[in-house]
Amino acid sequence: MSARDHSGHVVDQFGAQAAAYVTSAVHAAGADLDRIGALVRGLPDARVLDLGCGGGHVAFAAADAGAAVTAYDLSDEMLAAVTVEAGRRGLDRIDTRQGAAEALPFPDAAFDAVLTRYSAHHWRDVPAALAEARRVLKPGGLLVVCDIVAPEEPLLDTHLQAVELLRDPSHVRDYRVSEWRRMLETAGFVPGDTAAYRPRMEFASWIARMRTPEVNTAAIRALQAAAPVEVTAHFMIEADGSFLLDSVLIEARAL
Repeated sequence: MSARDHSGHVVDQFGAQAAAYVTSAVHAAGADLDRIGALVRGLPDARVLDLGCGGGHVAFAAADAGAAVTAYDLSDEMLAAVTVEAGRRGLDRIDTRQGAAEALPFPDAAFDAVLTRYSAHHWRDVPAALAEARRVLKPGGLLVVCDIVAPEEPLLDTHLQAVELLRDPSHVRDYRVSEWRRMLETAGFVPGDTAAYRPRMEFASWIARMRTPEVNTAAIRALQAAAPVEVTAHFMIEADGSFLLDSVLIEARAL
């Protein structure tokens, strides 16, 4: 039985894999990153927080778009990898801070935009983190949330959460879009435009990124093999285990 708390699980899972997330094709490109860059270009001289920065791809896109960026993450190893890659790319307007999403070490109204991508499903308390994001944003400031989302149908939701947790013990929840909208409104945001994406997870690299134990990998494959046709069809599960995920980009403004 693990004696680690949730933060320890996150650091254990991602710290050792920092370089893999910097180079991950799934994380390093996409229409969602292009959209984030376009939004930041519309905010001249913006001060931006990349919340749960992981491999730093949002930070790099925002800095390329002209912003001064703080890359913030729980893992010191991730932040070190971001610093190295920013230097390699010649991006000198990215600084790093370490900490949890639920307790931001920044003053009120410090940022013009808070951006988060593929991170929130690891946060222990998303409502608390959103409240903190609202606190550090200027009134009218931009929040962009991009994350894997669960389908609204419980049958599909349950399958997704099960395979995610087997792959990665730091997983908390892929929230439904309806849950996101409710949490954003409660935290003091007005949700706006959304865009949906369906990234393909190539099974071997999806497992390798998390160093998933063989017994857990076998359990995922067993769940896939036993899944009803509705699950197989929605996630488009392939013979080798590869499948499609649902993700969404939500733009919101701070009240």
